Amino acid sequence: MIRENLFEPYSITYKTIDECPKEAHQHTFFELVYIVSGTGLQCINKNQFNYHEGHMFLITPDDCHSFEVQTTTTFFFLRFSNFYLKSGGLPQENIRRLEFILQNANHRPGCILRNQTDKLLAAPVIEAIIREHSGNDIYSQELIKQLVNTLIIIVARNISKYQQVEISEYTEEKALDILHYLQANIYQPAKLRTKQLCKHFNMSTAYLGTYFKTHTGSTIRQYVSDYKLKLICHRLEFSDKRIREIAGEFNFTDESHFNRFFRKQAGRSPKEYRGMRRTNGF
Repeated sequence: MIRENLFEPYSITYKTIDECPKEAHQHTFFELVYIVSGTGLQCINKNQFNYHEGHMFLITPDDCHSFEVQTTTTFFFLRFSNFYLKSGGLPQENIRRLEFILQNANHRPGCILRNQTDKLLAAPVIEAIIREHSGNDIYSQELIKQLVNTLIIIVARNISKYQQVEISEYTEEKALDILHYLQANIYQPAKLRTKQLCKHFNMSTAYLGTYFKTHTGSTIRQYVSDYKLKLICHRLEFSDKRIREIAGEFNFTDESHFNRFFRKQAGRSPKEYRGMRRTNGF
């Protein structure tokens, strides 16, 4: 199988084609593919997905992938390496986390942008990259670099938010609203109680639970626990906050309560987790 390499920190390609550009192949780098127009099939790791205008795909190193063009398609390709993540001007304290998020994308077919807000944000960013890349105006390279970083962070946010639930482009808007509400109020347990959720979304207790599970594949309680755990793990790995400070941030009654929650979810104490991750260089 063909295995491609990237010999620069990042590259941008914008082209219109009528037939499949390449057979199935692999990369040693990351690739973002945005469908400016056209329809066809995305093939990745022996799975297929019908693409159309506005879809964006993340191809991670070692993914086997190709595209089958059905109607004339205009592609935008952004390729970047781990080296670019480390040297591209992204905040140093976030680089390790960003690498982890991108490497742990689900390797399944489908658009990586899962909520409408980010879809609307990504489109003009890509249009600006294309415009600057084609025009070669004064400070174009500096602008492109900032826009590329913005696009990478948009993608990383979508992966981080939705990789643990079964969300697709067809998921109902209300289900996404519930997810956004849970994420926005994760530090305020009172707002996450069933009674408050039912009142906020005008749903009965029985219907709310069934609806959420049907559209996300997870119960509300499990999603809140998983999302809270993910945020806590980030604090332990990427901040110097004391454990009692993290416990207070997430409104645990005391450090003992926090330790019990974390051990039940992660299988070890917060102190053990932080030590293990830092020893292993994550």
